[in-house]
Parts: sequence; C-alpha cells; structure tokens
Amino acid sequence: MPTLNANGIRIAFDTAGDPKAVPLLLVHGLGMQLTAWPDEFVDGLVELGFYVIRFDNRDCGLSTKFEQAGVPNLTLAWLKSKLGWPLRAAYRLDDMAEDAIGVLSALGVARAHVVGVSMGGMIAQILAARYPQRILSLTSIMSSTCRRGLPGPTKEVRKMLSSRPGDAADIESIIDQGVKIMRAIGSPAYPTPEKLLRKRVARSVRRSYCPGGVARQMMAIAASGDRCAQLATITAPALVIHGAADPLVPPACGEDTASRIPGARLEIIEGMGHDLPPQLAERLLALIDAHARGKMLPDSTPRLFVKQ
Repeated sequence: MPTLNANGIRIAFDTAGDPKAVPLLLVHGLGMQLTAWPDEFVDGLVELGFYVIRFDNRDCGLSTKFEQAGVPNLTLAWLKSKLGWPLRAAYRLDDMAEDAIGVLSALGVARAHVVGVSMGGMIAQILAARYPQRILSLTSIMSSTCRRGLPGPTKEVRKMLSSRPGDAADIESIIDQGVKIMRAIGSPAYPTPEKLLRKRVARSVRRSYCPGGVARQMMAIAASGDRCAQLATITAPALVIHGAADPLVPPACGEDTASRIPGARLEIIEGMGHDLPPQLAERLLALIDAHARGKMLPDSTPRLFVKQ
C-alpha cells in the first residue's frame, strides 16, 4: 500500500481509475480504513468516469498512529461535554481535514468532488467550508453537524458499542465483535449477507486493529464541537444522504445538516441504516454521479433547503 507525507504525518492511500479523469475524494468514518469502502462502490465510481482517491485517516489503518497521546477517558469526556466544559484531544477534525487536503496536494489534485461518510462526512463538511477553491461538490452521507440537542444512538447501539470482544487477544473474537457491531448499525431493510460482512470485517482487522485510535478519533469529534456556523458558509453544491433507519446517527442529524448548508439537497433513503449495503450501491452511485454532474435523477425527489 503506497503512503505519502501530508500535514506532517504519513498517510496510506490508494487510487483507482484514470488520473486524467475528474477526481473524487472518499473520506471514511470512525475507525474505518480505506479498504472498508465496498469494492462495488469504488469500481462503480471508476466506471462512471471518476478518478477515485481513498486514504486511511490518521490513527487508522496504515497511517500514522498517535499512541503517544494515550487512550482518552471517553466516559469522563462525555460528562464534560454534557456540562459544556472544554475537552482536550490529541487532534481535532480540522486537523483531519488538513490531512485530506494534504493528500490532494501530494497527488497534484487542484480540485475534487468529496464524498464523506459519518465522521468522514464531518471532515468533508469542513473541507467544503474552509477550502471552497478545492472542492467541486460535497456529498455528506449519514453524518451530522454535531449540534447539541440532536438525537444520538439508540440504547441498543450504545450498549453494543461499549461492549468488548470476548477475548481481546484473539483475532477471531475481535472479528466476531466487529461483525456484531456492523450488524447492529446496518440497514434493516438491506442486510449485508453474513459471509460478505464477515469477509469485510476480517479484512480490516487483519490489516490493522487500533482501538486506541478509534477512541482518539471519538475525542476529536467531541472536542471539535458543532459546525453550524461553518456550514452556512459553504458555496459548493451539497447533497446530504441519510438513512431513515440509521440507529447510530438518526435521520434528524442529516436533516439538520442539510438545513444549515445553503441550497443543499437532502435524500432520505427508507430502510437504510449506518452502512453502505450492496443492495443500495447502484442507487447511491447514481445519486453521487448526478450530483457531481449538476443533475437530479428523474425518480429522485430530495428536499431543497435554501438559507433565508
């Protein structure tokens, strides 16, 4: 896997498609490696004519880890956030956005479409707000503004996320736990086949397993606060996609995101949870492609939000 230097750290990346085609940057979510993007999703974007760029966020995959910062106390951080107290983190989402810009610059890409999922959607939002000259369009998928008062994960999902593998030293136990988590947050109407789901989780775990990095990324989200003011400054065409059945980041978070970005379109997909199921790959690809080309699908009726 190739790596590059960006923003003072080492970042693992991968590209697919013709480098002369229109660039599209994929930014993944909490603890998710570049290999977590479904193959059919990446291949589909290439077939649509995009030059696809993926990378491992800092503290994830094969990119630089911040182990010297230690593992944060997330319970204490949650209490502080509820009280409105400031949080100390090893880095913030702004730093992760700088990493992404660094990847584009290192690859000689002046402007790109950006598609972010979950935490990656938050990073993509920052990119569109801070670097309007570098972003052709923004697609924020199952993400949030992180505004206080928005609903959070369901009780069942919170319980699952706080659980631990039966044997933290056994790779199969870690994979089992990962499958359970992905199943808990996945799309109820479009369940990923068990064999495929386990294959994807196993590939990620065997490539890199860094639970401390996940905790530090969570702290980065918490310490960064909400982006409402930033989103109001976005000028790039924006599409917000959210699952109506998302148990981790409820659809109200997607609605809030779209309402904050001038002219943003919101597409709510019934039966979709917090994943990219193979059954929805064609639909998601069509939405992203139409948005990037400045069109709207004839059978799509997203809501249009216009800031007054």
